[in-house]
Amino acid sequence: MSRKPMILPNALFLVFMAGTFVFFYLKGDASKSSYALTSFFCGFVPHLLTYFAKLQLKTPLVLSYLGFLFASHFLGSILKWYSLCWWDLFLHFLSGVLLVFAGTAFYCCLVPEKIRKAVPARFLFVFLFAFPVLGGVIWEIYEFSMDTFFGTKLQFGGNSDTMTDLIADTIGGFIIALFTSVQAKKKQKQAEGAGSLDEHLS
Repeated sequence: MSRKPMILPNALFLVFMAGTFVFFYLKGDASKSSYALTSFFCGFVPHLLTYFAKLQLKTPLVLSYLGFLFASHFLGSILKWYSLCWWDLFLHFLSGVLLVFAGTAFYCCLVPEKIRKAVPARFLFVFLFAFPVLGGVIWEIYEFSMDTFFGTKLQFGGNSDTMTDLIADTIGGFIIALFTSVQAKKKQKQAEGAGSLDEHLS
């Protein structure tokens, strides 16, 4: 995507999180101000990937990323929505969706357009589906490591929490990966049909 569409949502998010940080810092709430500050710096990630890694980030990916930060850090950690039994699973479902968007961005960056037209839709599905599955596993390893070495309680439900989180990641990623691959197959068939028509008319 172009830079201009990224500026407005990023700017609004950064201003909001900066204001949240100042508000809780002045109130002396170190925990909530740290969450806000973390979100503020994470809000620069789309810009860094665009300017330095030269990735063409599309609107759904950027908006999903910012929405996930808002939902997890502000609603979840600052407003304590994690106390809701379904909130953590909902965010893991969203993270599966987000990771497929990220996989799509990397795919479009790494694979030239001419080659993408010939890539089987089944391969695209496997490639995209691997992102939420691997991302979910890495995140659970992180939570386990933090609980083991630093005494945190990220995996408050033990093995049950780990497995339900992974299932939610997988379901969210599966739905979007399947939808994306089906759409890619439709486009390939349309392109093949157009090609056959051109050959017939020539």
